[in-house]
Amino acid sequence: MALAGCGSTGGSGGSGGDVTLRLVAADYGNSSADDSSKKYWSSLADAFETANPGIEVEVDVRSWKTVDSDVADMVKSGRAPDIAQVGSYADYAKKGELYSADELVNVPTQANFLTQLSEAGKVNRIQYGMPFVASTRLLFYNQKLFDRANLDAPKTWDDIKHDATVLKRQGVTTPIALPLGSEEAQVEAMMWMLSGGGGYTDTPDGSYVIDSKENIATFTWLQKNLVREGLVGPVAPGELDRAVAFKAFTSGQVGMLNGHPSLLKDAKQAGIKVGMVEMPGINGTTKASMGVADWIMAFKQNGHARQIGKFLDFVYEDKNVMDFVGQYDLLPVTYSANDVMADDPAYKDLHKFGAALPDSELPPVGKTSWSSVSGSVKEKIGKAVEPGASPANVLSEIARDAATAESAE
Repeated sequence: MALAGCGSTGGSGGSGGDVTLRLVAADYGNSSADDSSKKYWSSLADAFETANPGIEVEVDVRSWKTVDSDVADMVKSGRAPDIAQVGSYADYAKKGELYSADELVNVPTQANFLTQLSEAGKVNRIQYGMPFVASTRLLFYNQKLFDRANLDAPKTWDDIKHDATVLKRQGVTTPIALPLGSEEAQVEAMMWMLSGGGGYTDTPDGSYVIDSKENIATFTWLQKNLVREGLVGPVAPGELDRAVAFKAFTSGQVGMLNGHPSLLKDAKQAGIKVGMVEMPGINGTTKASMGVADWIMAFKQNGHARQIGKFLDFVYEDKNVMDFVGQYDLLPVTYSANDVMADDPAYKDLHKFGAALPDSELPPVGKTSWSSVSGSVKEKIGKAVEPGASPANVLSEIARDAATAESAE
C-alpha cells in the first residue's frame, strides 16, 4: 500500500464526480486515417473510460507541424489541455504551469522510466516531462547501391567521403543526404556535432558551447569534404528537410543519411535493403549516439491531478506502450517495456536502435532556453556549410542567440 503513489493525493479536482480530461497529442502517422495516432489514443481512451467510470478522455490529435504552437496558444488563452503529448515542456515548467511527475503517477510508474530519460525530463532537479517514446539515430545506407559499388559500411568520416565519392561516380543522385533545412536541422546538426567530439552543451545541464572548436571543425569538414565536392545532392543542405530526404531514400535516390526507426519501416515497405551502423566518428569513435524523446506533460490549469495521474498510469502499462511503439517502430521509454521488446523477435529490427539508447545523448531539452536556441539552429545552421561561408561566423551567431536566450531565463 505504501507504493500506491503520489498520484492518488495530488492537486485539486480529486473528489468524486464526472471529469473530462482534454488530451492534445501529436500525430505520428502518415496522411492515411488508418495510420493516424488518433486511432491509438481513441482506443486507449475507450478502454480507460470502461475501467474508470466517471473519467472521460477527450482526444485531440494534431500535426507535428503545429501541435507545439497550438498547445502554446491554448495555454495563453486560458484553455490549457489537461495533458499534452508534444516535443518540449521546459518553458511551461519554468512558469509553474505543470504538475510534477511526483504529483501525478504512482511510484512504480515513475521508477520504470529509463533513467537518462527521466533525468532529461527534469527542470531544477524536478521531473515535469514524462518521456512518451524515444528513438536513436543511426547512419543508414542503401545496401544495394553499396553492393553494386563494392563498398563496405563506413567506419570513419574519411570512409563516408570516399563512399559518397564512389556513389557519385556510379550516378547516385544524392550520395549522402545532409538535411539541415528548418524541419529538424537541430537534430541533424547534433548528430554531426557528437560524432566530431562536440555538442550543444559541455554537460547535460551545462552552458552552451555551440561555437566550440570541435563544432567549428565539424561544420568546416562538412562544407569542405561533402558540400564543396558535390556529394550532398541537388538540394542545398539548408533547403533540404528531413521528410524530403527520407522520401528520396525510400525511392532509392540516396546512398547514405542519418535515420531513425520509422525510416527503416518505410524503407522496407518500399523494397529498399538497408544497412545501418552507428554514426562514425571523425577518427572512428564517436562521443555518443544521438537520442531523441518526445514528452507528456500535465497542466495545472484545470486541477485534475488525480484523474490525470490515473490515466497516465494506464498509458504507461506495458501493453499500451508496446501497442504504440510497435505501430510506429519507435523505442519504449520504460525498463519493463524494453525488456518485452528485447525478448520478442518481432522487434529484432529495433534491437540495434535500442542498444544505442543507454549511451545516447539527448538535446538539452531541460533548459528552458532550448526552444529558442533550437529555433535559431533551424534557421541558421544550413548556412554554415554553404560554399564560401564561414562556419565559425555562423556558429558564433547562433551562440550569441543562445547567450541571449539564456540571459532571458
